[in-house]
Amino acid sequence: MLIHPMPDPVALHIGPVAIHWYGLMYVLAFTLFIVLGRVRIRQPHIAALGWKNQDLDDMLFYGMLGVVIGGRLGEVLFYRPEYFFANPIEIFKVWHGGMSFHGGFLGVLVAMWFWARKARRNLLDVYDFIAPMVPLGYAAGRLGNFINAELPGRPVADPNLPWAMIWPNVDALPRHPSPIYQMLVDGILVFIILWLFARHARPRLAVGAMYTLLYGCARFFTEYFRTPDWETTVLGLPITSGQVLSLPMIVAAIAMLVWSYRRNVRGTAPAAA
Repeated sequence: MLIHPMPDPVALHIGPVAIHWYGLMYVLAFTLFIVLGRVRIRQPHIAALGWKNQDLDDMLFYGMLGVVIGGRLGEVLFYRPEYFFANPIEIFKVWHGGMSFHGGFLGVLVAMWFWARKARRNLLDVYDFIAPMVPLGYAAGRLGNFINAELPGRPVADPNLPWAMIWPNVDALPRHPSPIYQMLVDGILVFIILWLFARHARPRLAVGAMYTLLYGCARFFTEYFRTPDWETTVLGLPITSGQVLSLPMIVAAIAMLVWSYRRNVRGTAPAAA
């Protein structure tokens, strides 16, 4: 059985400025977006659509705003509205952690809609382009959650599980290290599958829809190991907040994949959004 290492959430001090590990994970996520995007632009079927490095750099600014604003608002509205409405100043303390992926996902979609209009591109093509660069950024965020000792897992059924972990400031029960599970499954595994899928030309929206489906299914699974922010019952079965938010993604992704392959329209030259 392991004990959470509980590292100092501050990675380093530069004079009076404290740089937190959580913030560095976001820097890592945005760096990975640029690096993977440059690799993706060199793929022949992506280059044929006219994507350029300048597009990637421009999208990063919009995407950063979407991630931070959407992620924080999602945390406030989806998970802990009572706490944040009672302590509104805490909404702005993002270095303490607490960013909702589902909120960030919606925030990025809105941000990409604005960018697509500016760049005169079809929003579906934009989603297909950026989707494979998202999972590793998500994985970096979950590593930040682990460093901050956030998102404790459920108590394990077998205390002899080699990686069961005592979580700080919770109790003395061995628990699943759920941020690590989500980093590995929702992040790295989804990235590998999606990257291989996106290496070849697909019908418009197929790549974006596949990411939505893979993440929705992965998150629904890994939620079983995480202590839920809140839980309800549907048809007599318990379902967590993360699963409630993932179900619409799964349903929408299946509908988008059916639509995509039935139309069988491959991405073409840049079009007005």
